[in-house]
Amino acid sequence: MTSVAIIAVLVAYGVVLLAIGFWGSRGSGSVAGYYVAGKQLPAWVIAFSSNTTGESAWLLLGLTGMGYLVGVHALWIVLGEVTGVALAWVFVGLRFKEYTDRYDSITVPDYLEVRFKDTRHVIRLVSVVIIISMVTAYTAAQLTASGKAFGSFLGTSYEVGVLIGVAFILFYTIVGGFKAVAYNDLLHGVLMFSGLLVLPVVGIVAVGGWGGLMIQLRSLDPYLIEPMGHLGWSPAGIASAVGFMGIGLAFLGAPQLLTRFISAKSRREIVNGSVIAVICIVVFDIGAVFAGMAGRVLFDGLADPETILPILSTELFPAIFTGIFLVIVLAAILSTVDSLLILASSAVVRDVVQKVYDPHLTERQLASLGRLTTAVIGLGALALALPEVRVVFWFVLFAWSGIASAFAPVVLCSLFWKGTTRAGAIVGMIAGFLTTVLWVLLLKQRFYDLYEMIPGFAAGFAATIGVSLITAPPEGAGAEMEEVQRAIK
Repeated sequence: MTSVAIIAVLVAYGVVLLAIGFWGSRGSGSVAGYYVAGKQLPAWVIAFSSNTTGESAWLLLGLTGMGYLVGVHALWIVLGEVTGVALAWVFVGLRFKEYTDRYDSITVPDYLEVRFKDTRHVIRLVSVVIIISMVTAYTAAQLTASGKAFGSFLGTSYEVGVLIGVAFILFYTIVGGFKAVAYNDLLHGVLMFSGLLVLPVVGIVAVGGWGGLMIQLRSLDPYLIEPMGHLGWSPAGIASAVGFMGIGLAFLGAPQLLTRFISAKSRREIVNGSVIAVICIVVFDIGAVFAGMAGRVLFDGLADPETILPILSTELFPAIFTGIFLVIVLAAILSTVDSLLILASSAVVRDVVQKVYDPHLTERQLASLGRLTTAVIGLGALALALPEVRVVFWFVLFAWSGIASAFAPVVLCSLFWKGTTRAGAIVGMIAGFLTTVLWVLLLKQRFYDLYEMIPGFAAGFAATIGVSLITAPPEGAGAEMEEVQRAIK
């Protein structure tokens, strides 16, 4: 009976997704329609879509699991993400929107190529390599989360859970394009917001209130209520806190998030969306950490802490609500994977096929090619996800940092420093990306497990600034930056 109720909720959710997918398909017959919804999205949609894309299953499985493992120490993640989101919407969004509207940009590489007058398309080609590699890894991590979620809620095998997840995602993303993605993200965001508002409250009440939570966490492990955790104010403890805060840096320039600013109807929608985005991320992150902490008291000793949210929802709520929480977890997965697939597809179709190899294809041909590319990339990630169950928290963060370290330093320099050059942008992208990968493979354990986003960002900025200082910026860059500044005041 329990499984029947859960499946009924899941089927109803699937019908809604399909309906939005078909509705979105009406505006996806062109490249701009398929990849940025014709630049007509309102504030509520871009705000929720941005946050749900940035958070993913990492929020509901990974961050709740981290709250379970380290307790109060996980709140450093909240501080970093809230700060990153606020800075992105206040300082980056308006300026980036103004530039991309001037250039008629559809993708971030579109913007960078015109900004730096890159007639050889080097920036586009470097971007495509980075995006495809990181998106494949990122998507595989989300499909891993799908396997875990269905296994925890319904008792299916890991492989069956992965296949169900990819079937949901590919259908509405292929059919509806970015418009369907964005409006589904709005639905997903509302579900995630509601779930992360209710679940920690019910969990904390179940353990005897806030005071009871703190007392019982202390009895389990005193370090669970310490801001620096069991590492204390040691170099390793500081590196852990700094790394947790560094997670929020990606909001300043990850291309899957910047696309939301491109797709906004106007700069006014970005202004209106900023408050919604900040409130949303506060509830998301604090709710996830507190739910994990309550779960530690109620279900200590779990073999996989990333299953705590499914366990809480199963044990504390009736079956119908358990089904809703499964949908919420699935919503978090889908809201990121759909955006990643659109990002990777746009990198191939817009940035390589249309702009480099064959600019004479019609808009409808390109949109059809986009759908095919989306399917191929999704199936590639499926092949990577099926053989192995990974820890979602760290695997997502690796892909998150790789793509952000490549793009964010370059984008920020391009928006705020007129001296940034084409050569600096290219070297900065490569340096940020490679540093992230090499840090994880070779150096991370030697430096107190410092999160790879920190050295990746540092390398990206250092390379961009260093090379720009010895090369010439594009002609007219300074005057154009002043015009943009006047336009957004």
